[in-house]
Amino acid sequence: MNEEIRVLIVDDQPLLRHSLRIIVEGAGMVVVGEAADGAAAIEGVRALRPDVVLMDIRMPGMDGIRATETIVAESPETRVLILSMFELDEYVYGALRAGASGFLLKDARPEQLVDGIRRTVQNESLFAPSILGRLVSHYLDAPVRRPSATPGPMTAREAEVLTLVGRGLANTEIADVLKISMGTVKTHIGNLLAKLQARDRAQLVIAAYEYGLVPLSR
Repeated sequence: MNEEIRVLIVDDQPLLRHSLRIIVEGAGMVVVGEAADGAAAIEGVRALRPDVVLMDIRMPGMDGIRATETIVAESPETRVLILSMFELDEYVYGALRAGASGFLLKDARPEQLVDGIRRTVQNESLFAPSILGRLVSHYLDAPVRRPSATPGPMTAREAEVLTLVGRGLANTEIADVLKISMGTVKTHIGNLLAKLQARDRAQLVIAAYEYGLVPLSR
């Protein structure tokens, strides 16, 4: 439920923090605190244990990527949703390597932000479409790639689910397409996370492309 979603807002601009608070609280969620830099964000997570951290990247002192690395290591139950003015590749890749569960640009609409928080809590990682395409391309261009075939332990149904995850569908949409229950979708997602040793849905998206389940448009 929305009121159970606890959010920590991290940004060095007080006006933006205030605006984000209005949006988050207006959606029935709880803002448990605010922080103006990465170090304060880490302390906030330690003290407040939020469900989601809305994290800026460029901040004085410790930046958002370094803070995300520490937060994910110390508090794996807390998800980090990056909010940035920039979609530079170095930030996107850095955020994913650090363990962020999603990446949105600050020009996102309020309803996109609220949806992003909810999906993050539900382990449905969210990346802005323009970012996701480049992110996948970057990983597929890396020197080491998996073969374009599904791994042995994956069932046919799990491969179908992974394909739809790779196409960006949410759990409700996957359930509709495959005519299965939400509970069954979540079970398959959990099995895929374990079998592919993926931390979150963002890494499942990458796996779907690596295994050739989703074609890459160049």
